[in-house]
Amino acid sequence: MVFRGLGFRLRAGQALTVEGPNGSGKTSLLRVIAGFLRPEEGAIRLEMKDGQPVAAREERSAFIGWLGHQDGVKAQMTPREILRFHAQLYGVRQPDVGAALNLVALARVADLPVQYLSAGQKKRLALARLKLSDRPLWLLDEPLSALDAAGRALAAGLVRGHCAEGGMAIIATHEPLELETEKLLLAA
Repeated sequence: MVFRGLGFRLRAGQALTVEGPNGSGKTSLLRVIAGFLRPEEGAIRLEMKDGQPVAAREERSAFIGWLGHQDGVKAQMTPREILRFHAQLYGVRQPDVGAALNLVALARVADLPVQYLSAGQKKRLALARLKLSDRPLWLLDEPLSALDAAGRALAAGLVRGHCAEGGMAIIATHEPLELETEKLLLAA
């Protein structure tokens, strides 16, 4: 019911912000696109460069990078270990984990267990994991939460760079991202 009549199209190089009050369905929309939730009706399709649509949830997941509310890390692991693990999970060949850590300013804590990182550092780690995923469609749920001004600029820059390289991003947020996006407003 929440998404009745909802439709949008996103092309390579574009970003879309999904805005609305708490409880309007922003996170649920991202979860449906990611394949975590099954829609009651309608369809979600990714159309790849070869023009072939990818509609099955399991197939779509191979093209989607996810950044959600949960940090998705094991507290005893280090940022370096987490990025190596996720690179292997994503099938990334020869990941440059050091560069990813430098990109998000976590090189100095690369070998410290994640349980000792601040919430902002954990969000930066999630951004590094997303960048390392090498997936064309990024789904970001409140990517600016817990980030300081430099972290917010970093997040916006990563999304901007991803789109400039032909990627796409759908971002559920309450906060301005400081980048050009299409907008989708969900009502409560």
